[in-house]
Amino acid sequence: MLRKTIFVSLLASSAMTLAIASPSMAASKSDRAREAIAAAEAKIHTAESLGAATEAPRDTAEARAALASAKEDFASGDRGPAIQMAIRASSLADVAIGISQQHKDAAVALAREAQRASVDSARDQVAAAQGQAVAAQQRAVSAQQQAAEANARAQTAEQSAAASAADAAAARNAAALAAAQPPAPQVETTVTTEQPVSTHHRSTRTKVIHRTTTSTAPAPSEQVTTTTKVTPQ
Repeated sequence: MLRKTIFVSLLASSAMTLAIASPSMAASKSDRAREAIAAAEAKIHTAESLGAATEAPRDTAEARAALASAKEDFASGDRGPAIQMAIRASSLADVAIGISQQHKDAAVALAREAQRASVDSARDQVAAAQGQAVAAQQRAVSAQQQAAEANARAQTAEQSAAASAADAAAARNAAALAAAQPPAPQVETTVTTEQPVSTHHRSTRTKVIHRTTTSTAPAPSEQVTTTTKVTPQ
C-alpha cells in the first residue's frame, strides 16, 4: 500500500512537471527525452547507493527495466514513449528510495532504542555493583566487629587462665611449704602428788598430747612433782 501511494504521487508530480512546460519554453522533444532518461538514471543510481537493490529489489529491477525501455525507444526515434518510460523509471526509483529510507530510519530507531536499552542496562549493572559493594563493606565492618569481640573474649580467657594458673601455683607452693615443715613434737607431762602426813600415798599421772597440760592446784600440805617428757614425731 505504501509503495503504491509513493509511486502514484511521484508519477503524478513528474507527469505534471512535463505537462506544464509549453513547447515554446521547453527544449525539443529529443532534449526532454534525454533529460528524462538522465534524471531516471541518476535516481536509480541514488536508490542503489542507499541499498534499494536489497531493501526494495522489485522496484529497483522495474526501474532498471523501464530505463532500458526508455533508452531503446529513444534510440529508435520514439521520443514520446522514451519520455514516458523514463518518467516511469524515475517514479520506480523514487519508490525504491523511499522504501530504503524508511528501512534506514527504522534501523536507526532500532539502534537508538538498543543504545538506550544498553545504557539503561549499564546503569542497572552499575547500581547493582554499587549495592553489592555497599553490602560487602557492611559485611566487612561486621566481620571486623566480630573479630574485635573475639579478640576481647580471647584476652579475657587468657587473663582468666593466667589467674587460674597463679592460684594453682600458690596452692602448690603452700602445699610444698606445709610438707616441708616438721611435725609438732608430742609432749607428755607426768604430775606426782605426795602427802607426807597421811600414810596413804597418792600419785596422779596425767598424759597430755599436743602441748596441752592440765593440772589441779595441790593442797598446801601436798608435795607436787611434775615431769615433762617431749617425744619428737
